[in-house]
Amino acid sequence: MMATLVQPATALYLHVPFCASSCDFCSFYQEQPKRGEVERFLAAIERELALHPPGRVETAFWGGGTPGLLPADDLRRLGTAMVRAAGQPAEWTVELAPSSVRADKLAALKEIGVTRVSMGVQSFDDATLDALGRRHSPKQIIEAWELIEAAGFASRNLDLIFAIPGQDERRWTEDLRRAMALRPDHLSTYCLTFEEDTAMFVKLSQGKVKIDRELEARLYRQTWEQLEAHGYAQYETSNFARAGHACRHNLITWEMGSWIGYGPSAASQWGDRRWTNPANLDQWIQGIEAGTPTLEQVKDLSPADLLGDALVFGLRLNAGVDPAALATRFATPLPARVAGLFQDLITEGLMETSGDGVRLTGEGRMRADAVGVAILERFD
Repeated sequence: MMATLVQPATALYLHVPFCASSCDFCSFYQEQPKRGEVERFLAAIERELALHPPGRVETAFWGGGTPGLLPADDLRRLGTAMVRAAGQPAEWTVELAPSSVRADKLAALKEIGVTRVSMGVQSFDDATLDALGRRHSPKQIIEAWELIEAAGFASRNLDLIFAIPGQDERRWTEDLRRAMALRPDHLSTYCLTFEEDTAMFVKLSQGKVKIDRELEARLYRQTWEQLEAHGYAQYETSNFARAGHACRHNLITWEMGSWIGYGPSAASQWGDRRWTNPANLDQWIQGIEAGTPTLEQVKDLSPADLLGDALVFGLRLNAGVDPAALATRFATPLPARVAGLFQDLITEGLMETSGDGVRLTGEGRMRADAVGVAILERFD
């Protein structure tokens, strides 16, 4: 059954599963964009939004796959359905791949009210792109960016990946330089992760590529220093923005807000429940057509669950967290073991006090994942 909705969703995520080809590092659910399947997807999204409208939302985010792979008229149709169900969001982000950017599609996105585009370039280097299995070229990146600039969106983001096999410090420095030369409003820089069921994970398991933790650490520090020096303030471990251009949608999730997902594989956290849609187009559509959407990985969230996750995700933010305020918000006490952990982290130089709260130091942010695991262990 659908979760009992005890509070309005403030964010909406819509997953467009279509992608022309699968990159070696990508683990997101995707399908080849056959016209018949696209039509079924659009009709099912319209019905899913009608079955369970979220009410007015503050932000919307279309991810994939490649949402920009849809033709302009399909983008309009999808946007019309979403706005009918959720109102016009103040921030509306759409992910684009360089090879899918066209002037008519950008015009359609502007027309329906999109305020922010995020283009996944990953790298400006041919050899590095080839190592990732990406299908675009540096030339396509520049041509696509010129079209995006001409369209005049309120915020423009570039996604980059580092610690890619074969990529050294010189190549990464050049990627950063070329990205900043385009003067985006926001930059997301992600360390390559080896997800199961990807071509990159197979290469790792076969010993064809290796993980170099020392290089990753150097590239992390180099990224933070260079972007900060050029006016991009780090507000989350992997995200940097000029003043006024931080991604509000992502902040809602990191601050343990409420969001609802539409489309195959989309995740939701609404009220006191978390769930995902099936990562299968046919299975997802069958549930929608029957009027009873199929939900997977359903979890009822206790106040302690919400507090633990709020601490873990909140500490990824440079601003940090106020544990006492979060304990009040979720009506559950902060475990003594967690308070003790924080004190140990402060002693080790991985955490520092900030006003009434705490935040990770630069060295602590390097170990944010390990800190998160340690926090959750102390809730168990």
